[in-house]
Amino acid sequence: MAGPLPIGLLPDTASIDDGRLSVGGCDLADMADEFGTPLFVYDEAHLRARCREAVAAFGEGVAYASKAFLCGAMAQLAHEEGMHLDVATGGELYVARRAGVPGDRLVMHGNNKSEDELAMAVAEGVGRIVVDSFDELDRLDDVFASTGSRQRVLLRITPGVEAHTHEFVATGQDDSKFGFTVSTGLAAAAVERARESASVELVGLHAHIGSQVFELGAFTRAVEVLAEFAAPFGLPELSVGGGLGVPYVEGESAPSITEWASGIRAVCEAAGTTARVSAEPGRAIVAAAAVTLYRVGTVKELEGIRTYVAVDGGMSDNPRPVLYGSGYETLLPRAADAKRPRSVRVVGKHCESGDLLVREGWVPDDLEVGDVLATPVTGAYGYSMGSNYNHVPRPAVVFVAEGEARLVVRRETYSDLVGRDLVVGEPAAGESDA
Repeated sequence: MAGPLPIGLLPDTASIDDGRLSVGGCDLADMADEFGTPLFVYDEAHLRARCREAVAAFGEGVAYASKAFLCGAMAQLAHEEGMHLDVATGGELYVARRAGVPGDRLVMHGNNKSEDELAMAVAEGVGRIVVDSFDELDRLDDVFASTGSRQRVLLRITPGVEAHTHEFVATGQDDSKFGFTVSTGLAAAAVERARESASVELVGLHAHIGSQVFELGAFTRAVEVLAEFAAPFGLPELSVGGGLGVPYVEGESAPSITEWASGIRAVCEAAGTTARVSAEPGRAIVAAAAVTLYRVGTVKELEGIRTYVAVDGGMSDNPRPVLYGSGYETLLPRAADAKRPRSVRVVGKHCESGDLLVREGWVPDDLEVGDVLATPVTGAYGYSMGSNYNHVPRPAVVFVAEGEARLVVRRETYSDLVGRDLVVGEPAAGESDA
């Protein structure tokens, strides 16, 4: 049996009145009726508060890791709050520029950037490109030869530090597809080449040890390696990447952005670092800002085994449980302060036994078909990693603030699903667009 969901797992402006949960002054059950489900609901005040905290903690140059969640409205919000944006593909670059973010406020990442993406970044005046390989330096030579534009770059350094996180999101160990490894001498060779190159201006180094990391010690060990390696070169910038974890379920805790920054700065000061130190938080900005709303379609009791609760979304809007075994909590927005004695497994509508959202969830005894069910802390890597598996249209996204709901991404339609299909047929009898 579980008690009411801890308020700390809900967005900043969450409130409960007569059992009903509101965020940003908007009743969540009513939101499901108005906008349909599945639905991502983001607390705009929460997003802005975390962006401001990051800017206060790290100063000019701190970048929002847009891979966590990106749409035009989010790009605009992060920019308005003083953050740069970290983009990892030509597509993310396009979205950010279309939203009005100046090129010089962008940091371009990626372990296998194409020449077209690099040319696009240079043409858009991207402030920094984080170089990941010698092949990428070759491609930047080619871009320079054709454009004459010399690009400012950081080199991504692999510090050889293993973070305590899932292997799929650990990136700081020597055996990694990312960056130039310090222990093998590749990092030193990369610095030498970049400093001698006519096509790039080396302005700093970058390191990132992984994602959903709770232990400050892992970050400090990586920064110690980075600072020691960087010391002889006198470069003006050091970026420690992102990866700060957030609590997803009751009993978890994580450092704040401010605490994270203080720990990093203490290590840099002890090492005598004079470079500007920056970072790229993503999950820590957006994860807890959102809840996802679903509609319950099936409740299947298997006597003596378990109860399955099937909702109208699944791995297409949140693949993290399938990919990483990630845990989430559950609640009913109509009874947010109720005890949750009933054990359930929340599953999606896709044709996969592995299509589960909450392996061990707890809900009130009176949950029934038609109820709106919410999973909190879904603001990072749900929408951004979503898919159209089984040709399911992707959900809408709403920002809420001061009692107003703003649709920022509309729900996909069946017409959207065939918009790129070059085989055109006649609509089926009675076909409608949903």
